[in-house]
Amino acid sequence: MSHSIKDIATALGAEAFGAVDLLIASVQEPASAGPNDLALAMDAKYAEALSQGQARAAMVWEGADWQAMGLEAVIVPKRARFAMAPLTHMMDLGQGFGAGIHPSAVIDPTAELAPDVSVGALAVIGPRAKIGAGSIIGPQCYIGMDVVIGVDAYLREQVSIGARVRIGDRFIAQPGAKIGGDGFSFTTADKSGVEAARESLGDQQDSTAQSWARIHSLGSVVIGNDVEIGALATIDSGTIRDTVIGDGCKFDNMAQIGHNVKMGRDCMICGHAAVAGSTVIGNNVVLGGMTGVSDNIFIGDRVITGGATKVLSNVPAGRVMLGYPAIQMDKQIEIYKFIRRLPRLFREVAALQKRVPKDDSSD
Repeated sequence: MSHSIKDIATALGAEAFGAVDLLIASVQEPASAGPNDLALAMDAKYAEALSQGQARAAMVWEGADWQAMGLEAVIVPKRARFAMAPLTHMMDLGQGFGAGIHPSAVIDPTAELAPDVSVGALAVIGPRAKIGAGSIIGPQCYIGMDVVIGVDAYLREQVSIGARVRIGDRFIAQPGAKIGGDGFSFTTADKSGVEAARESLGDQQDSTAQSWARIHSLGSVVIGNDVEIGALATIDSGTIRDTVIGDGCKFDNMAQIGHNVKMGRDCMICGHAAVAGSTVIGNNVVLGGMTGVSDNIFIGDRVITGGATKVLSNVPAGRVMLGYPAIQMDKQIEIYKFIRRLPRLFREVAALQKRVPKDDSSD
């Protein structure tokens, strides 16, 4: 489907100049853009690449001399990065999932699906599940018993949602996302070596080897509106109470949220980040890739962690953290600078030691 420059600019809340009736079929980088593509040249550093392609139209930065670049039409957004959201939504061709219910889908007769819900091949929808209007359930998805999903959900292939999970509107789950699995909860008849080591900060000599007894998850997962779960990401059910994810949270691929976690709104959890059980996370928190968060702690609003940070204790609101163990980023960078200087410092100390005469005198 093609869109005119004028229509695209209107959808983006941007200005359009030149041949605004020019039709655009897709979006490309400047060097690979063809005559029917919109080239993304949103910074002056991309201007030279336009000459390598055949674009007649581009999205450019404010103040760009687009006519000198040989363009027939341009779109000038207020904030280029933000304009990417509506632009990519408008041009997304989707996965080609068909309308209606595929003959191979297995849907329990007690499930309630809005009339326009799409269900893909080999999907399974359990007893008393409820799925809202406009939702798309992709091929091989599993929706457990008593699950409630709001309107306009979009589940890619092989998404699994366990029993009693409740999800708000406009939920998106990428391939292989798993929600509502049991939490990683095990115990021992007597105090375990792990408990002893944690209490003593390293000593477990008095503990004995024991087998693990499984603690079942009686809670489930509650997810708010406008949440997106990445491919192969997992959110575990609560042990007794539910695991709770607030409105607007976004999870990257392979993120892991443990049992009983309570997360506020508009958090961003990047790839391979993991949050251990019963941790409370505030609003607008960003956990960088491979961040690890210990159990039973609190992370305040607007906290940001750098990649591979390990958070072992409470973090007040507004902090930017880095390292293992996590400390404020500016202090961590200062420490790193000192560490890099250590070899030179040792060489200088060794040189000074050679200059100091040895005292061979004895009393």
